[in-house]
Amino acid sequence: MSRFPTVALIGAPTDIGAGHRGASMGPEALRVARIAEALRARGVEVLDRGNLTGPMNPWQPPEAGYRHLPQVVEWNSAVMQAVEAELEAGHLPILLGGDHCLGLGSITAVARWCRRRGKKLRVLWLDAHADFNTSEVTPSGNVHGMPVAMLCGLGPKELTHLGGSCPAIRPDMVRQIGIRSVDEGEKRLVKEYGLDIYDMRYIDEVGMKRAMDEALAGIDAETHVHVSFDVDFLDPGIAPGVGTTVPGGPNYREAQLVMEMIADTGRMGSLDIVELNPAFDKQNKTARLAVDLVESLFGKSTLMRD
Repeated sequence: MSRFPTVALIGAPTDIGAGHRGASMGPEALRVARIAEALRARGVEVLDRGNLTGPMNPWQPPEAGYRHLPQVVEWNSAVMQAVEAELEAGHLPILLGGDHCLGLGSITAVARWCRRRGKKLRVLWLDAHADFNTSEVTPSGNVHGMPVAMLCGLGPKELTHLGGSCPAIRPDMVRQIGIRSVDEGEKRLVKEYGLDIYDMRYIDEVGMKRAMDEALAGIDAETHVHVSFDVDFLDPGIAPGVGTTVPGGPNYREAQLVMEMIADTGRMGSLDIVELNPAFDKQNKTARLAVDLVESLFGKSTLMRD
């Protein structure tokens, strides 16, 4: 009998917030890599809800500092409603992205649900990037570089108030792991807002075990853990299938340790898998690796552990 609730897979096939096309193919790549079968093999009941629908990517330049804002709002609203519905049904939602702007809808839903339940929220943001940009500090206007800032109340009202209240979360709810690319203006913002960031230099200095012990500190029976797993968290040497590769990320063993330590808390209640871009991948290698790591999140380990 699995200790996990029924899992609901929610596909969001869009690259609406990204700077490269291709993340829209991510959900299908994860299905081809047999994510549902892998979880069922672990004894988890899996419901595949298929794909959400939303507007096509118009591939336009920024307007007032944001690219595709109306379409980003529409996709994130759909994600928020779908994730919230699964949580209400007692399921563990897994968002199959899509680019990382979708974390806005997903985490807004989780935060709303936690507030209603009186639960604490801990967001583990596994990423090469801090995603704490605003239109003032990013020239690109790509919203996939902004979701954490928007969740913390920085940005256009259509997205900061997506769930009705603002901010959706406080910065002290977030732990960012694997960060190694932060824009100049963004550096000032993450310092000002006190974001808890375990960047690759810190991980190199103290080791992944200690970094994760610190990132997971304080998680208890009243905590809902949300994992937002951007595949570019991983070193591009093992995970080439992303649009924004940054060298120097966690290797295979470090990534496995991250997932196993999260699993050991027993508190993961929701998950995003985003920024998988099959257009840049080699024979679906990155999707297969992502599925392997998700299995570890669901308790796969080398030995039986207490």
